[in-house]
Amino acid sequence: MPGSIIAMGRLNRPAIMVYGGTIYSGKWKGESLNIVSAFEALGKKISNTISDEDYNGVIKNACPGAGACGGMYTANTMASAIEALGMSLPYSSSNPALSSNKKIECFDAGKAIKVLMEKDIKPKDIMTRKAFENAMTMVTVLGGSTNAVMHLIAMANSVDIELSLDDFQKISNRVPVLADLKPSGKYLMEDLHEAGGVPAVMKYLLKHNLLHGDCLTVTGKTIAENLESVQDLTEGQQVFLPLENPVKANGHLQMLYGNLATEGSVAKISGKDIL
Repeated sequence: MPGSIIAMGRLNRPAIMVYGGTIYSGKWKGESLNIVSAFEALGKKISNTISDEDYNGVIKNACPGAGACGGMYTANTMASAIEALGMSLPYSSSNPALSSNKKIECFDAGKAIKVLMEKDIKPKDIMTRKAFENAMTMVTVLGGSTNAVMHLIAMANSVDIELSLDDFQKISNRVPVLADLKPSGKYLMEDLHEAGGVPAVMKYLLKHNLLHGDCLTVTGKTIAENLESVQDLTEGQQVFLPLENPVKANGHLQMLYGNLATEGSVAKISGKDIL
C-alpha cells in the first residue's frame, strides 16, 4: 500500500487506492481465532499443553479465508492511515476482504476515479501536510504499527512534504490511544467495522477537533463533507473508547534518541500503566 501511494504521489495523476480488506475471524469450539491464535497453539503444542484435536482445530480455523491479519498490524494500520489521508474511499480500511461491501467498494472506486478525472483532482491536491497529520492521528488513536512511521515519512516525501520523527512525537503528545485492538488489545478490525468502521471513528475525532475536516479526499469532497452522512459509533460498543476513558492517555508511539540511536528510533509502548 505505501508503495502504491508513493507511485501515485510521484506521478501525480488522478488515482485512488482500494484496500484488499481484513480477514474474518475464525472459530473453534465457540472461541474467536486470529493468526496469533495459531502462533500460541504452536507454543502450547511444544509445551504439551494442548490436545492434538484442539491444536489441529485452531490451525485449520485460525485464518478462514482471504484478507490481511485481523488486528491492528501493519496492513490495517496503513489502510486506516490512507483512508484518513484521503486516498481511499470511506470504509475502505474496515470493509472485510470477503464482504459484499468490499465488492461494492471496488465498483464505487471506478465511479470515484471518473470524478477525480473530471475535476482534475490529483494526489498532491489531497496529500497535504494537514492530511498527513490526519493520518498520523489515525495511527495513534487506533494503536497502530510502528511501521507507519517510516511508511508515512516515505509517502510524504513522494509529494515533497517533509515529515520527521518529531512530527509523530507531537501527535503522540496530544492524541490518546482509544481503540482496544489486537495485538495489545481485545478486538479485531472486523469488530471495529461492526461498531461503525473507520468513518465513524473519523467522525468522532472531527467532533472533538482532532482531525482537519477541510482536507480534500478521493470522493472529490472534503473529509467533513464525507462524514456528514456517516452514522455515529454504535451505542454500547467497546472497541473504540471515549476520550474520557482512553486505552492510553497519550500516544503509544514514542520517539527515542540516545547513543544507540543518535538519529532517533521508534518504540511502541502499550498499556495504561507505563510511560
